[in-house]
Amino acid sequence: MSDVYNYPKCTKCTSSSAGFGDTIVILVEDKDSWLLSFFEALPRYPSASPKRERGKGTKRGRSEGSESVTPAAHGSPAVPLHPHRFDFKSKKKKRRGIYSIKMLWIMRFSGFFSAAMVMIVLSPSLQSFPPAEAIRSSHHDSYLRLPSYQLSASTKSLEDRFTFRKASEFRNADECGSTDNKIRGVCDPSLVHVAITLDVEYLRGSIAAVHSILQHSLCPENIFFHFLVSESNLETLVRSTFPQLKFKVYYFDPEIVRNLISSSVRQALEQPLNYARNYLADLLEPCVRRVIYLDSDLVVVDDVSKLWSTNLGSQTIGAPEYCHANFTKYFTGAFWSDQRFSGTFRGRKPCYFNTGVMVIDLVKWRRVGYTKRIERWMDIQKSDRIYELGSLPPFLLVFAGRVAPIEHRWNQHGLGGDNVRGSCRDLHPGPVSLLHWSGSGKPWLRLDSKRPCPLDALWAPYDLYGHSH
Repeated sequence: MSDVYNYPKCTKCTSSSAGFGDTIVILVEDKDSWLLSFFEALPRYPSASPKRERGKGTKRGRSEGSESVTPAAHGSPAVPLHPHRFDFKSKKKKRRGIYSIKMLWIMRFSGFFSAAMVMIVLSPSLQSFPPAEAIRSSHHDSYLRLPSYQLSASTKSLEDRFTFRKASEFRNADECGSTDNKIRGVCDPSLVHVAITLDVEYLRGSIAAVHSILQHSLCPENIFFHFLVSESNLETLVRSTFPQLKFKVYYFDPEIVRNLISSSVRQALEQPLNYARNYLADLLEPCVRRVIYLDSDLVVVDDVSKLWSTNLGSQTIGAPEYCHANFTKYFTGAFWSDQRFSGTFRGRKPCYFNTGVMVIDLVKWRRVGYTKRIERWMDIQKSDRIYELGSLPPFLLVFAGRVAPIEHRWNQHGLGGDNVRGSCRDLHPGPVSLLHWSGSGKPWLRLDSKRPCPLDALWAPYDLYGHSH
């Protein structure tokens, strides 16, 4: 339509893509004033009646000495309309006819707008969730329930929003042995298992994390990735970026935890997918006995097989601990003053650990039933408000003081600053095997804004992001 008439510019509008080709729907905040401007911009002819205005103290008055100018249509010059050329008393029929034409155009525009909005509302039901690779669960099928419609953070396809460069092929070194003529299924005992979440907000970070792991691994073909998703179409992006990658996609239903999640200091910490790691023992195949869980905002700069070989001893999880941190700040005063809650740490020496890097013994997890224990604390939080920080405190309540220690080099965390300002941070003293931008500041956002922190330059080489439409 805009190729035919020069419509007035909508100054209080936002555009939303409808997901059908490049159709754009305008959502107007002040629809009455904009529609009036649209009405005035419709093509007029020399014989058309000008818009009447009610003047003060008269039934049918208009401003004297004014003249209106019609916006150009079809590239023709604007036509000045002079009020003295028209006899308003003798041309009522003609005026009604012209106004009928205008109303017809308004009705056409209104019909188009309504039809477009209906298509947007109905579009999810017209699409289906594309099948991922085979997904199995040892206990709870409800964790894997696929939606009946396509889940998407935007009506545009992800392929239109994101473009990633194809990564180079990564092959095993000679000392890894040949992988030819071997069945490398998910249950192969020689595999290193890594679990990472995939979502639209952190997709760029997840791709960079995978890239860094492959680049620094002596045996990259021995790594199997388990991607946890709550949205569709992400598998295609991963496959096109890493054609040789061994991976499987697992759908995590957000409804499993939605009623268990309480508000946090930062909205990003309330996303259901943050809690998917609580259910790894149920999501992954029973033959997967151990897994490395990694957040999406990190890069690995060492061979991940070293982390994989961590001796957990009698513990269920291993992680770098930080016993110098003020552990009490992770829980509210109400928690510490109530022995029903604080008594859970009796007989333990709890230390803070970051859940973004963990080695998990899934066999022990399944046997003890740690998922249910975490859920119980989340249930208590809903009624008693015992902590403020998202998915971390339930892990601390269950595991703090019962963690197999891992060298700090495997989680140089906090590079994203705090949970509010996201200020720049320095590295902790000592060697580095993993850089973690936990906190509110993410390297890809700061790089794009041309205001990076110095350490963001260490993340950039693993970024495969192309461009966004």
